[in-house]
Amino acid sequence: MEYIHRFKSPLGGITMSSDGKALTGLWFDGQKYFGATLSENPKEELLPVFELTDKWLKIFFGGANPCFTPPLIVKSTPFRKSVCEIMLSIPYGGTMTYGEIAKKIAEEKGTAKMSSRAVGGAVGHNPISLIIPCHRVIGADGSLTGYAGGIERKIKLLSLEKAGMCKD
Repeated sequence: MEYIHRFKSPLGGITMSSDGKALTGLWFDGQKYFGATLSENPKEELLPVFELTDKWLKIFFGGANPCFTPPLIVKSTPFRKSVCEIMLSIPYGGTMTYGEIAKKIAEEKGTAKMSSRAVGGAVGHNPISLIIPCHRVIGADGSLTGYAGGIERKIKLLSLEKAGMCKD
């Protein structure tokens, strides 16, 4: 069974999904690839994982660093999962380039290089926005390229993180 829950953020509605135990999706309503991992008839119900995610979102949108991560399951390909793992390592208030992520994946795989474009595709299809911080991934020149939730949201999210302190 798959479950959904809705949250009203200062940047618009958010829909999240769960398998009943872990968070499996989190999207701004109407964003590109919205609900890409959702089944056809999820049940709307408030679960403990949604309550924990609501707490995370309230702390985050309050301008602080939520110093915990709700339980997550990334439903995707092994490559996209590895990109998500690297994004989870980007510190609050920090950024990483697509090229830096590609380099890390190449090192993990023991290959000479990895395509930044392939990394960009994986970042864009991140099924658990915000908590897996795809908004912290930037272009090689520091530009704020691409964000499935919209570039204006990306700017606001990065600005929000500038002075945040750890809170749980």
